[in-house]
Amino acid sequence: MLPATAAALAVLAALLAWPVPAGLGRARWPRRDPLVALVCWQAVGLAGGLSIVGALLVHGLAPWGHSLPEAGWAVLTGRSAADPVRGDHWVALTLAAVLTAELLGVLALSWARTARTRRRHRELLELVVQPSPAAPDARLLEHPAPVAFCIPGARPLLVLSSGMVAELDDDQLAAVVAHERAHLAEHHHLYLLPFVAWEAALPVLPAAARAHAAVRELVEMRADDRALTTLGGPAPRRTLAQAIVVAAGGAGGGVPDGALAVAGSAVGARVVRLVSPPPPLPPAARAAALLAAGLLLLVPTVLLLLPAF
Repeated sequence: MLPATAAALAVLAALLAWPVPAGLGRARWPRRDPLVALVCWQAVGLAGGLSIVGALLVHGLAPWGHSLPEAGWAVLTGRSAADPVRGDHWVALTLAAVLTAELLGVLALSWARTARTRRRHRELLELVVQPSPAAPDARLLEHPAPVAFCIPGARPLLVLSSGMVAELDDDQLAAVVAHERAHLAEHHHLYLLPFVAWEAALPVLPAAARAHAAVRELVEMRADDRALTTLGGPAPRRTLAQAIVVAAGGAGGGVPDGALAVAGSAVGARVVRLVSPPPPLPPAARAAALLAAGLLLLVPTVLLLLPAF
């Protein structure tokens, strides 16, 4: 395989490691359509990992074939390399193996730790909560702070504190419950997991922390949007904004690790967005963003599968 393929993948990996996440993190349009923005962030993360590992594999396996599938099959079948295997090829293969193991290992470890933490909190909460009159699927926790959160998983748990029930009226409480139900219905914890792992695996990379923070904000905005579609009342946006403000006052305590809370991230930006909603993303811009996300995944895949150039 010629160096140009590995170089192209390396350039793409560098773009996806810094300037692309930085630009997407500073952009204003994601707040207009959080779901499309979440798709774009997932594409950035997946394409970035595929590009850097692919660049190393393409270079390391170059002596065995003219495409990655050909070279990989040659190695698996024990066929000798057609060209001399230099030290840099072995270094690239070693780095590819180490990086792949680290990324997948950290992802699996993050999943296991988060699942264990959530399971422990759920077991403890089930000992002290009781059915809530606010909603049939909610549980009431005796706690003076206004807190609402959900613990996702095979047995999801939606918890409202007695302080929250006392401070909110019926419409505001319904808005909080709708927000937490949105987190559970759309499995927002799965959107967050890759970026938790990315930040843990590459703590020195500023883009990792920026991406994690941006995705946390977007899942909260998406839950707000989903909640609004189920709310009644004369002013559901203002009702939800008021509930978020109240919940933010009690967010300092009572929310366990691994939970998704109504006041979880970017409270100020979310309240402004609810009270003064931005215009929706035009269909053409929405399609362009989704197309860009698809191309981000397609380009490294094509570079890896087609014969090298």
